[in-house]
Amino acid sequence: MTQPVRIGVIGVGNMGQHHARIYASSPGSILIGVADTNQTRAEEIAGRYNVAAFTNYLDLLDQVEAVSIAAPTTLHHRIGLDCLSQGIHLLMEKPLAASAAEATELAAAAEKSGMVLQVGHVERFNPTFVELANVLADHTILAVEARRLSPFATRAADVSVVYDLMVHDLDLILTLVHEPLAAIQATGSRIRSAQPDHAMALLTFANGQVASVSASKVTQHKVRQMAVTCAEAFVVADFLTRTVMIHRQSAADYFAQHGEVLYRQEGLIEQVYVPQIEPLHAELHHFLACIRDGRPPLVGADDAMRVMAVADAIEVKILNGAGGSGKQ
Repeated sequence: MTQPVRIGVIGVGNMGQHHARIYASSPGSILIGVADTNQTRAEEIAGRYNVAAFTNYLDLLDQVEAVSIAAPTTLHHRIGLDCLSQGIHLLMEKPLAASAAEATELAAAAEKSGMVLQVGHVERFNPTFVELANVLADHTILAVEARRLSPFATRAADVSVVYDLMVHDLDLILTLVHEPLAAIQATGSRIRSAQPDHAMALLTFANGQVASVSASKVTQHKVRQMAVTCAEAFVVADFLTRTVMIHRQSAADYFAQHGEVLYRQEGLIEQVYVPQIEPLHAELHHFLACIRDGRPPLVGADDAMRVMAVADAIEVKILNGAGGSGKQ
C-alpha cells in the first residue's frame, strides 16, 4: 500500500485550521505538526490533533514531505521558496504570491525542484462548479454573470475585495471561457476599509463573450451565484444552496377545437444533482493524489498567475478611477 504523506500546515488561522482538520482525518496523510507565529494559536490547533506545534516554520520542514501554506499573502514567496528548496511539495492558499514577480519565481522554483505546487483556488473543487462545468461542456457560452457578496467582517480587512472574493469567480470564469481577454472595465469603492471592499468588473473576450463580476464585503446578505447565458439554455448555479438549474425554452401548445389555447408550456427547468462534498476536502485529497501519482495539479502556478494578472488589472483600474476599457 502507498504510504501516507507526512504533512504540515503553516499558518493555522481561519483557513489553515481546516487544512489541519482534514489532513488529520485523512488516510492519505499523517499530520506531523502545525506552525504559526502566534504560539497560543499554534498550540491550540496542534492540541486538537495531538501533533507538534511550532512558532518557526523552518523547524517543521525537516519532518515533512509536504505542507499547506495558509499564512498571510506577503509571506507566501519567502515560505514557498524555503519549502521548495528543501524538496517539499506545496499547496499554497490563494493568491500564489503578493506580486507577479514573486509568483513567477515560485513557479520557476517548483519546476526546477520537480515538486508539486498547487494553488488553493478551492472553488474549482466545489461540486456545484464541477456540475456547472459539466453542463456547460455541451453548450455555447454567450455571457457569464457572477456575484460573490458578503457582510463586512474584520477577517482579511487588509486585502481588497478583488483578491479576497472576486478572485474566486475570475478563476472560474477563465476556466469556463477558453478565449483570450480583449478588454477589462472595472469600478469599485472603499466603504469600510483602506482597500476596495466593493467592486464590479466587465470582462470582454476575443470572440465577443462577456463576463460581469460583482464582489462585495459590505452587503447585508451573503450571495454566491453564477448565471450563464448560452445559445441553448440559461444555467444558474448557487454555491450556497448547492444547486444547478437549467432553464430551457419550450413551445408546447394544446389547441382546442375552435383554435383557442387551453395549455401552453413556455419553459422547462431541470435541476442537476450536486454531490454533498466539502470543496476543501476534495482539494486537499487532490493535492495528496498528485504527490502520490506524480501528476500535475488541477490548479497550478500558470492558472494562478493568469488569474493574478486579471485581478491586478482590475485593481489598477479601480485605484486609478479608470472605468474605461483597456487592452490586456
